[in-house]
Parts: sequence; structure tokens; C-alpha cells
Amino acid sequence: MDAIISWYNALDPAMRAYWGIAIFASAVFLIQMVMTFIGIGDVDGGDADFDLGDGNGDTLDVGGALQLFSVRNIINFLLGVGWGGVCFSSVIKSPILLSLCALLTGCVFVTIFVFLFKQMRKLEHDGAFKVTDCVGQVADVYLRIPEARKGEGKIQYSFQGSVQELPAVTDGEQIPSGSKVRVVEVIGDHTLLVEKL
Repeated sequence: MDAIISWYNALDPAMRAYWGIAIFASAVFLIQMVMTFIGIGDVDGGDADFDLGDGNGDTLDVGGALQLFSVRNIINFLLGVGWGGVCFSSVIKSPILLSLCALLTGCVFVTIFVFLFKQMRKLEHDGAFKVTDCVGQVADVYLRIPEARKGEGKIQYSFQGSVQELPAVTDGEQIPSGSKVRVVEVIGDHTLLVEKL
């Protein structure tokens, strides 16, 4: 441990800063990744909501708010700055140019992570049933549907292995139980307009 402290103290102040940022950001990044993969939820809970563009708001765990100014993105930025400064220090001798390259590396890290998490979000599948999923689909009449929207009947629609029972009306003739119908549109919050096949 003394050797590490001696090595760190022997660095010039700028390199100490880059190494300090790199080590701190790497440790926090690893903790965040472990928490994400074991499902401990949103670590960005208290951050300001500056949405990056999709409006859904998406945090690190790929289920929440993709924010430009979030704890995760700040850590990603610091990770890029720290390691950019450390890696480019042997190639770039100008402190100002090295700082600019380190800041640019931080911006690139944030851009890469935002892109990756957006792509992962696209792969995420929402298994929740939405009544609009029924439009255009075939269903079975469970309870008789009165003619010309004079009352509601019920249809059964199979969705991902479960059966949804939904209220339905028709513009045409009465549709008896056991008939097959096609869903034409959603009326109101959850009533379906159907037509007999």
C-alpha cells in the first residue's frame, strides 16, 4: 500500500487528478453496473430531469428516464475524462490539449453509453396487455352482443397465453355467443367495436 501511495504522490498534480477521477469513476461505475444487473433499481432517483430527446425519460436500468444530466451519465463522463487523461498523457504533452482530449473522451463515453442503453431499451419487451393490441385481431364472443350498439356484450381475446375478457359493441346485427368477430376499433377506454366474421 505504501508503494501505491508513494507512486501516487510522485505524480504531477494534473496526473494525480486524472488518476483520482479515473479510479473514483471506475469504482462507482462498477457498483452501478452490479446494481443494474442484480436489479436493485434506479440509482438516479434524485437527479434533474433534462430529457435527451425521446421524451420517455430513461435511466441506467433501462427501464426508467434516459437523462442527459443523471448520476450515471456524470459517472460515464468522469470515467472518460479520467481514463482519457491517463491514456493520452504519454502521447500529448501540452496540458491544455490533454485536458481538451480528456473532456472530449468524456463526451464520447456519455454518447456511447446513451446510445447503448437506447438500443437495449428497444429490445425491452413490455408484456403488459393494452386494449389497442386487439384492433384487427380475431376474438370469440363470450356474451351475446346486441345489434346496433344497443348494449354491450363480451368477447374473449387470447393474449400471450392469457385470456382477456372485454366489453364489445357492434354496428351490425346481433352477434350470438360462440361467434368469431374481428375487432375494428377501441371506443372510449376499453370497449371494442367488433364485426362478425
